[in-house]
Amino acid sequence: MLGYTPDGPHRVAYLEWGPPDAPRTAVCVHGLTGCARDFDALAESLAPAGWRLICPDLVGRGDSDRLADPRGYELRQYAADMAALVEHLGAAEVDWIGTSLGGLIGLTLAAHEQTRIRALVLNDIGPFIPTEALQRLAGDLGTDPIFSDLDAAEAYVRLIRSPFGALTDSQWREMAERSTRPDGSGYRLHYDPAIAIRFVETSGRNADLWKLWDAVRSRVLVLRGAASDLLLADTAAQMTTRGPGSEIIEFAGCGHHPPLLEPDQIDPVVAWLEADPAA
Repeated sequence: MLGYTPDGPHRVAYLEWGPPDAPRTAVCVHGLTGCARDFDALAESLAPAGWRLICPDLVGRGDSDRLADPRGYELRQYAADMAALVEHLGAAEVDWIGTSLGGLIGLTLAAHEQTRIRALVLNDIGPFIPTEALQRLAGDLGTDPIFSDLDAAEAYVRLIRSPFGALTDSQWREMAERSTRPDGSGYRLHYDPAIAIRFVETSGRNADLWKLWDAVRSRVLVLRGAASDLLLADTAAQMTTRGPGSEIIEFAGCGHHPPLLEPDQIDPVVAWLEADPAA
């Protein structure tokens, strides 16, 4: 499908799982440097149960186009693209599963009075993000490393994504494969390094989106890594008592963010979605 900026259209790629006429559609949106393939394991659990899953690559990532003007890499553009995607799908309502940045996009859309989001799963993100965590993420952006082979790429991914917790060797290798692209001289990260420009500019202050949170009327589940520095324990606690309220599931052994690769993280999400009284 196409998204639009003042400079013209750009292509937004997505993966689709399950039948197009499924009774429920879930839109699964990755984090800042993630991609559509981050939700393969979740899709393998939900699609056989009769769900339709849509997993996009945000603009500048994976198979989606890169923007001519890198200042367009910001929350408003991502939200506009994803609103266009929901319209493109023709679904009257969707369930939203968003990891980190993908969760902020879902929060933005769910706060609109005409939202189509019925249930919202926020994976290790909330309406307040401290400066220190944003600056940590900013420090990982903006470079364009070239890896001689997948072993070198995997070593980098293991370092950058160490807060994910203990993964198997095969999971780290798969993550390295989907996080990079061969370019003839080696392997490069799958995303446009220019996504760093706007992010770095705004990382010097806390992100305060409580106004959006208080406007949400969707049912909400929050996932939190027990050692997360983006979703602080105090923020998660406040999310249960204001705005739409939320249920919280905390996962030991990881920080930002739970990778949703194993049943102990996937099954609670599936059970919560399936228990939706509005479905």
